[in-house]
Amino acid sequence: MKITTAKSAGFCFGVQRAVELVYEEADKGGNVYTLGPIIHNEEVVHDLMEKGVKVIETLEELKGNAKGTIIIRSHGVPEITYQQLKDLGFEIIDATCPFVRKIHKIVDQHSKDGYHIVIIGDPSHPEVEGIIGWCKGGFTVVENVIEAEKINLPVNTKVCIVSQTTFNYKKFQDLVEIITKKGYDIFVLNTICNATQERQTEAAQLAKASDAMLVIGGNHSSNTRKLYEICKKECENTYYIQKLSDLDLNLFKSYRNVGITAGASTPNNIIKEVLTGMSEKSFEQLLEEEKVVAISNGEVVEGIVLGVKEDEIILNIGYKSEGIITRSEYTNTPNVDLTKLVHVGDKMQAKILKVNDGEGQVALTYKRLAAEKGNKRLEEAFNNKEVLTARVAEVLNGGLSVIVDEARVFIPASLISDSYEKNLEKYAGEQIEFVITEFNPKKRRIIGDRKQLLVAKREVLKKDLFEKIQVGMTVEGTVKNITDFGAFIDLGGADGLLHISEMSWGRVENPKKVFKVGDTVKAYIKDIQGEKIALSLKFANQNPWANAMEKYAVGTEVTGKVARMTDFGAFIELEPGVDALLHVSQISKEHVEKPADALRIGQEITAKVVDFNADDKKISLSIKALTADSENTGEAAPYVEA
Repeated sequence: MKITTAKSAGFCFGVQRAVELVYEEADKGGNVYTLGPIIHNEEVVHDLMEKGVKVIETLEELKGNAKGTIIIRSHGVPEITYQQLKDLGFEIIDATCPFVRKIHKIVDQHSKDGYHIVIIGDPSHPEVEGIIGWCKGGFTVVENVIEAEKINLPVNTKVCIVSQTTFNYKKFQDLVEIITKKGYDIFVLNTICNATQERQTEAAQLAKASDAMLVIGGNHSSNTRKLYEICKKECENTYYIQKLSDLDLNLFKSYRNVGITAGASTPNNIIKEVLTGMSEKSFEQLLEEEKVVAISNGEVVEGIVLGVKEDEIILNIGYKSEGIITRSEYTNTPNVDLTKLVHVGDKMQAKILKVNDGEGQVALTYKRLAAEKGNKRLEEAFNNKEVLTARVAEVLNGGLSVIVDEARVFIPASLISDSYEKNLEKYAGEQIEFVITEFNPKKRRIIGDRKQLLVAKREVLKKDLFEKIQVGMTVEGTVKNITDFGAFIDLGGADGLLHISEMSWGRVENPKKVFKVGDTVKAYIKDIQGEKIALSLKFANQNPWANAMEKYAVGTEVTGKVARMTDFGAFIELEPGVDALLHVSQISKEHVEKPADALRIGQEITAKVVDFNADDKKISLSIKALTADSENTGEAAPYVEA
């Protein structure tokens, strides 16, 4: 008979953590209580009771006991329970599974935001009871299709759906689909523990390939019961036992391939006892086969991921204790969510920092091992002058930090660009190219240079640009910098200067009011002197003086705005690029001392053209002449806006 045990069988990370916490407290002595059985496994609960740990079912029951330490099990409890325990004077150790705690945070926030919470799971399960205790508004618990179909909420209701961590994933999908069809504003979060999903998927695959399937777990274990249902669906010969004494070996004599899985609350020693009984080996033999490896600081080990939290990875390295990789020892990237990068069952290499981290676990580092490999990669790139590409991990005061295979490279601000960069924040998260110009890992000095790549690239572009441009050609570029006297336009290899006097046929007071950095500008090349390119926007076909002789012939009545004033007169803008002089003596029949006594900037006036000089581009106006004409004809005098 071939026996195959599921890799994920037995304690999950959350249960393992909770059980270890209780054993540690029991070893310290004193009064230790658990709020409900720490796990749904009678064998473990009985063993803990032998060590003096007392199971408390209700807070009322706790009042009659001596003060001590109360341990909240991995299922979690309602929010109010924490305060009630504090009020009773007990020290609290919270062993709530991180995946369950995440659900508490979700329902707490979303119920505050006005969502109706739908919890998919067993309403009598302590985990679901705990989740309910974090809801701040309406909630509904759904366990089956009938209950899902009965949900009847107002159409515009916002609904947040979560799941018991040990619920059957396929059933969860089916129930979500039913609720979704009701037309609510739905926000679905698959909160089934990834270890649970992994365990259920693996159990189903193993059951398909087996003649018989054995599921080990406590009678009250929800996740074990779901494993049994999944296996039974795939393999008719599926049996549910709690311990070796429940096993009838005669049932398995005719089977060639037998699969074994176990719930998250099943201790490994029970799995081994069952396996021993079926394979006719002694428990001692099995322990002898499972040699505990000897390890030391600095050693590189390989292991399998047992559990993942946002900031921590638990690794089975074949040692008596699990290895722990914290977020800061996994990557240099800040605030990364490890659950998105690493999954249960993954194989990983890591380096041992401490055999005992002070809590009985092995402290590991992944990033330092990766950095060692990364340094070799950077050294090769340095020697070969290779161009590297990496994402900017952090913007620092004096430059940028990029990471290549967990090895950090610093790019000083002076080597980031071929021009001055005032704001480096724009590079955050961007992929950039650079070369290594200094490599000294012992002094932690690995310097990158992006500037020389940009300069080299720009030289190539400059050569290509000057080979094809000529005076009079229309070009397009991007505004790179703006000064009081003009704007510098990046033409792709070289900059062209668009002087303030060439920005318009009219008068430009301030270039920054006309352009902003990043604008696309189409101009023509007015002049080329060596590497200096002069640009202009004063296109000949847009010259307002081209037909000015016809538009502003002597005797024509015109309207314009006062643009500027001097002591001898005011300059009137007839259109952009065409100004005319209204002499102080021509403002009125009455004596005007200076133009400012009668006019103001921006004022619109009507006057008569009394002189036009095409060669000098000069036009003279007179309001007085227009007034005289009106008096001679008896018409109303021209209107001057006040």
